[in-house]
Amino acid sequence: MPTGLSSRAGKPWRTRIVTAVAATAVSFGVLLTSGTALALADDGLGSAGSSGSSGSSGSAGSSGSSDLVLPVPTTEGLGALAAAFVQTGKPYLWGGVGPNAFDCSGLVQWAYRTVGVTLPRTSQQMAHVGRSVPLSMMMPGDIIIFYKDASHVGIYAGFGQVFNAYGNGVPIGLTPLTAMPPIKTIRQV
Repeated sequence: MPTGLSSRAGKPWRTRIVTAVAATAVSFGVLLTSGTALALADDGLGSAGSSGSSGSSGSAGSSGSSDLVLPVPTTEGLGALAAAFVQTGKPYLWGGVGPNAFDCSGLVQWAYRTVGVTLPRTSQQMAHVGRSVPLSMMMPGDIIIFYKDASHVGIYAGFGQVFNAYGNGVPIGLTPLTAMPPIKTIRQV
């Protein structure tokens, strides 16, 4: 459970998470039903899981549960993206971990730490965290590792944009995915 949130028993944090997830998702063009947001908040703050109904049939006449994985952003990813946006305009600094300047991995690490997720320090190490996501299922909040040597990292912001600390002389902010170097891997935490 993220630091600073009350225990699960009373779930006073549930409303804050559902509201934050829904607001962030809408701002990035992701459609979440209130049921999906509630399920994410109830299920370990965004851990994957599925449940189906048995014996019910839909218009196609199917029944039972499904193993279909839908591209849904994690609450941690959306929260980290929202936190990262607060750093917009700050300068890039190689080796920078904040609060006044960041390098690419320092920014991603800091953003995820604000939502209670500990990530390794370097982009090369971040290339192995969480689960791999295909480009077609990338969602806002997913971590994108760039270059063959995994030397750059950013957070997917939706609408073909990456939020990152790009390099010297470029303030922290959005960069079109089309202007970024080749993608090595996409990770969902």
